[in-house]
Amino acid sequence: MQKAEQEKIFVAWLREHKGLMFKVVRAYAYTAEDRDDLFQEITVQVWHSIPQYRGDAAVTTWLYRIALYTALCWVRREKKHRSGKLPLEGVEHLLTVTASAKDSRLEWLYARIADLAPVDRSLMLLLLEGFSYKEMATILGISESNVGVKINRVKARLASKPAEEFSHGV
Repeated sequence: MQKAEQEKIFVAWLREHKGLMFKVVRAYAYTAEDRDDLFQEITVQVWHSIPQYRGDAAVTTWLYRIALYTALCWVRREKKHRSGKLPLEGVEHLLTVTASAKDSRLEWLYARIADLAPVDRSLMLLLLEGFSYKEMATILGISESNVGVKINRVKARLASKPAEEFSHGV
C-alpha cells in the first residue's frame, strides 16, 4: 500500500469515526492527560493497522476492535506505572479545565461504566454505540449468548444504583 493511500484512508477514518474512539478513550482514561495519551496510542495503532484491513468487517467494527484492545493494553501498562503513586484528588479540579455545561446523567453513566470490569465496560460502549450482539461478539471474541448474559447482568447492576444519584450531580 502506498503511503499516500494509507494517509488518505487514515484521515477519512479519523474524520468519520473520531467519536467512537473518544467514547473508548473516555471510558478507560480519566484525566485529560491520560485521554490525550490514550487517544494518541489508538490513532497510532489505527495508522499501523490500515495495511492489514481487508474489508471483511465494517470499518467501525475494525476501529472499535483496535480502540478497545489498545485501551485494555494501555490500562494494564498504566496500572504498573501508577502503583504506589497517590492521586491528586484534593486539587485535581484546580489543575483541569472544566466544561461549563455538564450533563449530570452523562457523567453518572460514564462513572458507572468506569467502575465495570474491562469486558463489561467494552460491552456497554458497544451497546451504546448500537452494535448488534453478533458484532459485539466478533469484536470481543466471545459468544453471542455470552454477550447477552453479560449485558443483562450489567444492566441489572446499573438499575440497582440509587436513582437519587442523578439529582446529586455525580
